[in-house]
Amino acid sequence: MPLNIKIALAGEGGQGVQSIAEILTEAAYRAGHQALYIPNFGVEQRGGVSVAFVQVSEQPVSAPKFTTGDIVVALSYRAVERVKQYTGAATTLVYDASLEDEVRKVYGDKPGKLAVPALEIAQKEMHPRVFNVIILGVLVGLTGFLKQQEVKEALERQLGHKFAQDPSLRDLNYRALERGYQLVSRREAQ
Repeated sequence: MPLNIKIALAGEGGQGVQSIAEILTEAAYRAGHQALYIPNFGVEQRGGVSVAFVQVSEQPVSAPKFTTGDIVVALSYRAVERVKQYTGAATTLVYDASLEDEVRKVYGDKPGKLAVPALEIAQKEMHPRVFNVIILGVLVGLTGFLKQQEVKEALERQLGHKFAQDPSLRDLNYRALERGYQLVSRREAQ
């Protein structure tokens, strides 16, 4: 099946939504795919929901935005409602497990939902700063078009200056990427 995937990510400012999109897009591009990332910060100047659109294909991407994503990610309470317009019958909605009640209110029993305990894992096992990298790992595992090493190289290009200042951040981010990847791998193995 030819690769042509559309992903919309949304969350509060500071959750790293744009970083996930940039890293995913760069890794896809360097892996030889056509990749496009469009940030959207909404009409709010501060405190708004930040949305990122990512498209990865084997063919040139003809339109920068899309109306329905193959995967839609909601990382905050307000993002759950905000991304509803980008979901369709075949969309997989990925969200943090802490948002289960909100997702149930907005989407009901709609199939294709994937709750991941990224926030809990980040807080209990790692550090809240890598919440978004856990989600990145989930996307890498869910889509399957990238190798973890390609994503690690993109992480190095995006965060290498921080890793140079504090080498423990490299290990932390790599573990978060792997942990997110495992969340999907274990799910598919069941």
